[in-house]
Amino acid sequence: MRIVVALGGNALLKRGEPMTAEVQRKNVRVAAQALAQIADKNQLVLSHGNGPQVGLLALQGAAYNAVETYPLDVLGAQTEGMIGYMIEQELGNLLPFEVPFATILTMTEVDPDDPAFENPTKFVGPVYDEDAAKKLAAEKGWIVKPDGDKWRRVVPSPLPIHMFEIRPIKWLLEKGTIVICAGGGGIPVMYQTRTKRILRGVEAVIDKDRAGALLAQELEADMYIMATDVDGLYLDWSTAQAKKIGAATPVELENLNFADGSMGPKVEAACEFVLKTGKTAAIGSLADIPEIVEGKAGTIIKNVPNV
Repeated sequence: MRIVVALGGNALLKRGEPMTAEVQRKNVRVAAQALAQIADKNQLVLSHGNGPQVGLLALQGAAYNAVETYPLDVLGAQTEGMIGYMIEQELGNLLPFEVPFATILTMTEVDPDDPAFENPTKFVGPVYDEDAAKKLAAEKGWIVKPDGDKWRRVVPSPLPIHMFEIRPIKWLLEKGTIVICAGGGGIPVMYQTRTKRILRGVEAVIDKDRAGALLAQELEADMYIMATDVDGLYLDWSTAQAKKIGAATPVELENLNFADGSMGPKVEAACEFVLKTGKTAAIGSLADIPEIVEGKAGTIIKNVPNV
């Protein structure tokens, strides 16, 4: 099967952990152990989050006053290379030497008229106390919002409408390559003028799960998995009545409410992929990926009821 796996932030950096290279490499090593178990029998495409890494690079750049801090699209390209390198190396250490890897810088087109540009909601960077966050916002022109009991910077998160590197990704898959691409939802770009087809970068961050669904759709994948830090979708989450959803159809999930800040975007991305392709999506724990592929773990989402 051709499988696209979107690695959640926990695969790279758990909430509250120091954002050091050593910590991120340790977490990638854990993720690689699960992914290695499905790599030999499947065509594997990996995407990943990058919010904390982009925010950290922005802060590091701001400490050097001789030049302006690089924009988010450039920082996104930097994180795609950095994280792709770690995944290649740690997964490569577990697989046979002859297995090829490639990290592809992936541009994702967005609509300049997307309403998200008027309402920034995507969290990037580290967490702060309220006073520190508001001070940084005043100094740097940021927009900050509460994230749990902490505060973080928010930026626009427009919907992805097209990915530019699909053809070379397909060529690599046909040669048995494990591809890491569309990191952080891809590098956000838009056409400055459609008549001359001039691209430019955008100060935004694209939701990785929605971008992963588009990636899986354009790659004609057989399965799209969103790996996170819980073992699936739950009804009445965080209550004594919590009940796991083992399988569901998009229609069934439409009638349920999932939080916008957690599972909501994942559910919408999964349903979109299933409805547009007729294939399978899944949401579950990173450690359960081998069982998710077999339909024995996670929440499996198909058009067919009672799967």
